[in-house]
Amino acid sequence: MTDDAELVVLMQKGDEEAFAQLVERYHTRLVRLASSVVANRHVAEEVVQDTWLAVLRGIDSFEGRSSPWTWLYRICVNRARTAVGKEHRSWPFDPQELGSDDGPFTADGAWVDRVEPWSDVTERMDADALTVHVKSAIESLPPGQRIVVTLRDVEGRSSGEVCEALSITEGNQRVLLHRARSRIRVMVDHRLRGS
Repeated sequence: MTDDAELVVLMQKGDEEAFAQLVERYHTRLVRLASSVVANRHVAEEVVQDTWLAVLRGIDSFEGRSSPWTWLYRICVNRARTAVGKEHRSWPFDPQELGSDDGPFTADGAWVDRVEPWSDVTERMDADALTVHVKSAIESLPPGQRIVVTLRDVEGRSSGEVCEALSITEGNQRVLLHRARSRIRVMVDHRLRGS
């Protein structure tokens, strides 16, 4: 399998098959990424089409200072932000988010009570049903949390890659990821307990 950097070099030489391989490799991921920023699947598809056009237009200027993956994702995120009329470099959070009414969390974001493992989760629902709840929880997150948790936990990207792709600081990425994971855990836990 040809790696991404080689595909970019081939594209710079006019190889259409290299572009097709890159599209095949990343299109679905880019749609998922765009969907984490925009609310409408149709708009996400348009964002990705616009991303591919930008890649074609800008392929000759790609210098390899970042990975092809980071370059693609940065283009997609920027197009998605433009599509929703937001061009933020980071997603601010409301300090009140971690107030006293956060239920299982303290003011600094720690769990109030010991977290109980989901030892009997398989008895209560199958993996497919759990996946539906997790996806629903991710979709309900604020945009910044949704995109970071999508890149880190769904796409499996490193914190450095996410920071570079989204042009955010390591600290901002950690806060967004922690809050996203915590909210997902609470929402899924409520569903599992029937709350």
